Amino acid sequence: MRKLVYSVAMSLDGYIAGPRGEFDWITPDPAIDFKALFSRFDTLLMGRKTYDLMRTGGQTAASMGMKSVYVVSSTLDPAAHPDVQIFHDRIAETVADLKGQPGKDIWLFGGGVLFRSMIDAGLVDIVELAVLPILLGSGLPVIPEGRRTHLHLEESKPLPSGTLLLKYSVSAAVE
Repeated sequence: MRKLVYSVAMSLDGYIAGPRGEFDWITPDPAIDFKALFSRFDTLLMGRKTYDLMRTGGQTAASMGMKSVYVVSSTLDPAAHPDVQIFHDRIAETVADLKGQPGKDIWLFGGGVLFRSMIDAGLVDIVELAVLPILLGSGLPVIPEGRRTHLHLEESKPLPSGTLLLKYSVSAAVE
Protein backbone atom coordinates (compact mmCIF):
# COMPACT_ATOMS: atom_id res chain seq x y z
CA MET A 1 0.00 0.00 0.00
CA ARG A 2 1.19 3.49 -0.83
CA LYS A 3 2.04 5.81 2.05
CA LEU A 4 0.68 9.32 2.55
CA VAL A 5 3.65 11.51 3.48
CA TYR A 6 3.31 15.04 4.85
CA SER A 7 6.59 16.69 3.86
CA VAL A 8 6.93 20.38 4.64
CA ALA A 9 9.34 23.13 5.69
CA MET A 10 8.63 24.92 8.95
CA SER A 11 10.19 27.57 11.14
CA LEU A 12 11.73 26.64 14.48
CA ASP A 13 8.62 28.06 16.19
CA GLY A 14 6.27 25.80 14.20
CA TYR A 15 4.99 27.86 11.27
CA ILE A 16 4.80 26.81 7.60
CA ALA A 17 4.11 30.35 6.38
CA GLY A 18 4.21 33.85 7.76
CA PRO A 19 1.11 35.76 8.96
CA ARG A 20 0.23 36.85 5.39
CA GLY A 21 1.02 33.43 3.90
CA GLU A 22 4.53 34.46 2.92
CA PHE A 23 7.20 31.82 2.53
CA ASP A 24 10.15 33.95 1.39
CA TRP A 25 12.04 32.69 4.45
CA ILE A 26 12.17 29.18 2.92
CA THR A 27 15.36 29.25 0.90
CA PRO A 28 16.69 26.36 -1.18
CA ASP A 29 19.33 24.38 0.70
CA PRO A 30 22.09 22.93 -1.53
CA ALA A 31 22.42 19.97 0.84
CA ILE A 32 18.86 18.82 0.00
CA ASP A 33 18.57 16.64 -3.10
CA PHE A 34 15.23 17.85 -4.42
CA LYS A 35 15.38 15.52 -7.43
CA ALA A 36 15.66 12.52 -5.08
CA LEU A 37 12.86 13.96 -2.90
CA PHE A 38 10.51 14.37 -5.87
CA SER A 39 11.37 10.90 -7.26
CA ARG A 40 9.85 9.21 -4.18
CA PHE A 41 6.37 10.34 -5.21
CA ASP A 42 4.18 10.18 -8.28
CA THR A 43 1.11 11.84 -6.77
CA LEU A 44 0.54 15.20 -5.06
CA LEU A 45 -2.36 15.90 -2.73
CA MET A 46 -2.96 19.52 -1.79
CA GLY A 47 -5.54 22.10 -0.86
CA ARG A 48 -6.59 24.98 -3.10
CA LYS A 49 -4.35 27.60 -1.48
CA THR A 50 -1.25 25.45 -1.96
CA TYR A 51 -2.33 24.69 -5.52
CA ASP A 52 -2.72 28.44 -6.20
CA LEU A 53 0.78 29.09 -4.81
CA MET A 54 2.23 26.28 -6.92
CA ARG A 55 0.64 27.68 -10.08
CA THR A 56 1.69 31.29 -9.43
CA GLY A 57 5.21 30.02 -8.73
CA GLY A 58 5.29 28.38 -12.15
CA GLN A 59 5.33 24.81 -10.85
CA THR A 60 3.34 22.04 -12.46
CA ALA A 61 2.91 18.35 -11.77
CA ALA A 62 5.20 17.63 -14.72
CA SER A 63 7.92 20.01 -13.49
CA MET A 64 7.93 18.12 -10.19
CA GLY A 65 7.90 14.72 -11.89
CA MET A 66 4.38 13.85 -10.73
CA LYS A 67 1.89 11.97 -12.86
CA SER A 68 -1.16 12.96 -10.77
CA VAL A 69 -2.26 15.96 -8.75
CA TYR A 70 -5.35 15.92 -6.52
CA VAL A 71 -6.66 19.24 -5.21
CA VAL A 72 -9.23 19.51 -2.44
CA SER A 73 -11.39 22.53 -3.28
CA SER A 74 -15.02 23.52 -3.26
CA THR A 75 -14.37 26.66 -5.33
CA LEU A 76 -12.22 25.59 -8.29
CA ASP A 77 -13.96 24.67 -11.55
CA PRO A 78 -12.61 21.30 -12.71
CA ALA A 79 -13.13 22.29 -16.36
CA ALA A 80 -10.74 25.23 -15.89
CA HIS A 81 -8.04 22.95 -14.44
CA PRO A 82 -7.91 19.86 -16.65
CA ASP A 83 -4.39 18.91 -15.53
CA VAL A 84 -5.52 18.11 -11.96
CA GLN A 85 -8.24 16.10 -10.25
CA ILE A 86 -10.41 18.40 -8.11
CA PHE A 87 -12.69 17.03 -5.40
CA HIS A 88 -14.40 18.44 -2.31
CA ASP A 89 -16.44 15.71 -0.71
CA ARG A 90 -15.65 12.21 0.52
CA ILE A 91 -12.08 13.43 1.03
CA ALA A 92 -10.96 10.70 3.43
CA GLU A 93 -12.53 7.98 1.28
CA THR A 94 -10.90 9.34 -1.89
CA VAL A 95 -7.47 9.49 -0.25
CA ALA A 96 -7.89 5.98 1.19
CA ASP A 97 -8.72 4.77 -2.32
CA LEU A 98 -5.62 6.53 -3.70
CA LYS A 99 -3.44 4.83 -1.10
CA GLY A 100 -4.75 1.46 -2.26
CA GLN A 101 -3.86 2.06 -5.92
CA PRO A 102 -0.52 0.97 -7.37
CA GLY A 103 2.22 3.57 -7.59
CA LYS A 104 4.76 5.48 -5.55
CA ASP A 105 3.97 7.21 -2.28
CA ILE A 106 1.64 10.23 -2.15
CA TRP A 107 3.00 13.64 -1.13
CA LEU A 108 0.65 15.65 1.06
CA PHE A 109 2.07 18.95 -0.15
CA GLY A 110 1.66 21.95 2.14
CA GLY A 111 -1.46 23.00 3.94
CA GLY A 112 -1.88 22.44 7.66
CA VAL A 113 -5.69 22.25 7.50
CA LEU A 114 -5.63 19.37 5.01
CA PHE A 115 -2.87 17.73 7.07
CA ARG A 116 -5.07 17.98 10.18
CA SER A 117 -8.03 16.36 8.42
CA MET A 118 -5.88 13.55 6.99
CA ILE A 119 -4.12 12.77 10.27
CA ASP A 120 -7.44 12.82 12.14
CA ALA A 121 -8.78 10.34 9.57
CA GLY A 122 -5.79 8.05 10.27
CA LEU A 123 -4.45 8.37 6.72
CA VAL A 124 -1.03 10.00 7.25
CA ASP A 125 1.79 7.48 7.52
CA ILE A 126 4.91 9.66 7.61
CA VAL A 127 5.57 13.25 8.76
CA GLU A 128 8.74 14.83 7.38
CA LEU A 129 9.78 18.25 8.60
CA ALA A 130 12.60 20.46 7.40
CA VAL A 131 13.01 22.74 10.43
CA LEU A 132 14.65 25.97 9.31
CA PRO A 133 16.66 28.09 11.74
CA ILE A 134 14.30 31.04 11.87
CA LEU A 135 11.71 32.29 14.36
CA LEU A 136 8.74 33.86 12.56
CA GLY A 137 6.86 34.86 15.69
CA SER A 138 3.47 34.25 14.06
CA GLY A 139 1.95 32.75 10.97
CA LEU A 140 0.25 29.61 9.74
CA PRO A 141 0.97 26.71 12.10
CA VAL A 142 2.24 23.38 10.83
CA ILE A 143 -1.05 21.91 12.03
CA PRO A 144 -4.20 23.53 13.46
CA GLU A 145 -5.60 22.55 16.85
CA GLY A 146 -7.03 19.08 17.10
CA ARG A 147 -6.49 15.63 18.50
CA ARG A 148 -3.20 14.49 19.96
CA THR A 149 -1.21 12.12 17.70
CA HIS A 150 1.85 10.13 18.71
CA LEU A 151 4.81 10.02 16.35
CA HIS A 152 7.92 7.85 16.33
CA LEU A 153 11.24 9.40 15.26
CA GLU A 154 12.69 7.41 12.35
CA GLU A 155 15.50 9.74 11.24
CA SER A 156 17.09 13.07 12.05
CA LYS A 157 19.75 14.81 10.01
CA PRO A 158 21.30 18.23 10.69
CA LEU A 159 22.48 20.16 7.63
CA PRO A 160 25.41 22.61 7.54
CA SER A 161 22.93 25.49 7.03
CA GLY A 162 21.37 24.79 10.44
CA THR A 163 18.28 23.16 8.94
CA LEU A 164 17.24 19.96 10.69
CA LEU A 165 15.53 17.21 8.69
CA LEU A 166 13.17 15.07 10.78
CA LYS A 167 11.24 11.98 9.71
CA TYR A 168 8.51 10.51 11.92
CA SER A 169 6.18 7.57 11.48
CA VAL A 170 2.66 8.11 12.75
CA SER A 171 2.05 5.82 15.72
CA ALA A 172 -1.51 6.44 16.81
CA ALA A 173 -4.05 9.15 17.40
CA VAL A 174 -5.17 9.76 20.98
CA GLU A 175 -8.66 11.12 21.65
